[in-house]
Amino acid sequence: MRNFVLGVIVTLGVLVLGGLGLGLLGFLPTTANADPPSFERRLAMSAVDASVDRHAAHDAKNPILPTDQNLIDGMKLYTMNCAGCHGGLDKKPSLQAHSFYPPVPQLILHPPDDEEWHNYYVIHNGIRYSGMPAWDKVLSTDDMWKLATFLSHIEKLPQGAQDYWKSTAGVAAPTGEGEGHDHHD
Repeated sequence: MRNFVLGVIVTLGVLVLGGLGLGLLGFLPTTANADPPSFERRLAMSAVDASVDRHAAHDAKNPILPTDQNLIDGMKLYTMNCAGCHGGLDKKPSLQAHSFYPPVPQLILHPPDDEEWHNYYVIHNGIRYSGMPAWDKVLSTDDMWKLATFLSHIEKLPQGAQDYWKSTAGVAAPTGEGEGHDHHD
């Protein structure tokens, strides 16, 4: 039994050191303009979700009500700060989306299905090694909550916010009917 446990420990050590060696010797790809394999995408998104679940305040109460004006303010903030990477209100993917590794989620085409506190935490803190910056030094707390509110209500906007979307982008807001829902794309 002792030899078996020692064998497992040695095997794990060799695997870890081998992976580290491959990385430090330049054998692992580091280009940002490649599509990640599906297992890597699943692993990365699972790791992000697990980290947010562990570190975010699940009981964080959004002080911003989903009124027409707050959602319109969220749309404006999204357009100014997020659309360049995450896609615009016109429902066209961002030109930069596949210039990042992993590719940037297109939040208008595939609205997030995360809770508001989850979206707020990601906006506030960013995501390491992904290109997603922390916005806590740039946006006010209320503005970050307005963005989180907008992201959580993209497919269920009140009529006034839908009208603003249509007049601004020239296309109707997503309604969730027949549209894809995949926050990990």
